[in-house]
Amino acid sequence: MNDRVEGLVPAISGSLTVLCVDDESNILNSLRRLLRPAGYRVLTASSGAEALAVLETGPVDVVLSDMQMPEMNGARLLQQVKERAPEIVRILLTGHADLSSTIAAINDAGIYRYISKPWDDEALVNVVRDALELKLLKQERDQLQKLTQQQNADLCDLNATLESKVTQRTAELDEALAALNDTHEALKKSFFTSIKVFSNLIELREGAGAGHSRQIADTARCIATRMRLGDAATQDITIAGLLHGIGEFGLPDSLLRKPRVELTSDEQATLKRIPLKTQSALMALDQLSESGKIIRSYRERFDGYGYPDGLRGAQIPLGAQILSVAHDYEAGQEGMLTGNWLSKLEARDQIMIGRGNRYDPDVVDAFMVHLEACGVTLRAEQGLLISEIREGMTLARDLIAPDGMLLLAKHVVLDAARIEQLRRYESRDGKPMQLYVQESHDRRRLS
Repeated sequence: MNDRVEGLVPAISGSLTVLCVDDESNILNSLRRLLRPAGYRVLTASSGAEALAVLETGPVDVVLSDMQMPEMNGARLLQQVKERAPEIVRILLTGHADLSSTIAAINDAGIYRYISKPWDDEALVNVVRDALELKLLKQERDQLQKLTQQQNADLCDLNATLESKVTQRTAELDEALAALNDTHEALKKSFFTSIKVFSNLIELREGAGAGHSRQIADTARCIATRMRLGDAATQDITIAGLLHGIGEFGLPDSLLRKPRVELTSDEQATLKRIPLKTQSALMALDQLSESGKIIRSYRERFDGYGYPDGLRGAQIPLGAQILSVAHDYEAGQEGMLTGNWLSKLEARDQIMIGRGNRYDPDVVDAFMVHLEACGVTLRAEQGLLISEIREGMTLARDLIAPDGMLLLAKHVVLDAARIEQLRRYESRDGKPMQLYVQESHDRRRLS
């Protein structure tokens, strides 16, 4: 067991029960050894059918199931657990190859979290602990709601004659409401964190394009903030930016990395179905329905010549128009529009060319204001070899290794230590490395 896990006995453990399901006995033994010292009652089952039988014998608080099992996989098992006992918290153990099945589990089984194999012992214990804490919080919330209802009734009885009692009860109600709001905010934070984790999984297949969705989401969020759309709408747009590529699962990398100007008519038809597939994948979760609508329409054009519905002007959701600008700005810099890698200024100019025909003029104007406010990203950039790099230069783009690993993030100022690290990396790799840098920190206007 991980040394950091030893001695970790969550205060909520006690008589709480965790059912571990896996067709491999060594995995079950590992989970039992890991969770029992944390104070949980641990039950095991080697198949989905056996797990359902165990649920009939007594109360279970958490079901921790492997995805890949014969006869009934983890997604199907957790879906049945949800139908039989929705109060049981459901956690899925899965490998990266199971991503499509994981999506089904999220949509159909309403899992609380999924954990990638091989797992980190401390992280797994923490996930189980957090799951049980969430369950207890929900129980406490239900009790608080009942208490609030009872207190309201008492206040009605006492209102005429007991003004002091009313004041006391009102204070108690305020405290209960604050507790409910805190719980709600915690749930919202956990939900958005899960979205970011899922976005990271999507980008595992992108290789040199890793970070693409995060950059689009950040740009879209900045535009929405600039247009003062409010927190809820801005969050929906940000999530749409993070998850817009879900519909690409199952398509070959060669097609996804092919510039649009080089696509055949059949390939274009395939890509035009992606927004619809993505919306379908998200529609099962109410919290993602608005983001799904944004993704469905972000390939529409302001002049009505887009897809999939041929919408035009104000018919297109504003969030979709914002995502369209953010997507094409980032895609232009990755060579996905014209086949040529554009600089930030060139990508910006392409957006300006589309103002009023491809893009909503108001969105483009807000985008331009955002770029000018972020003047550090608009300075002229140049591609240089490691041997040409000087101290004080700033990275204009993320530096990605051939295997997709992020070496340095854009905006990092290169000092002597970082330059030496890059030289050693280039020496080990044996291939020349090109960086896109900016000469100084001086802001420049767009004109």
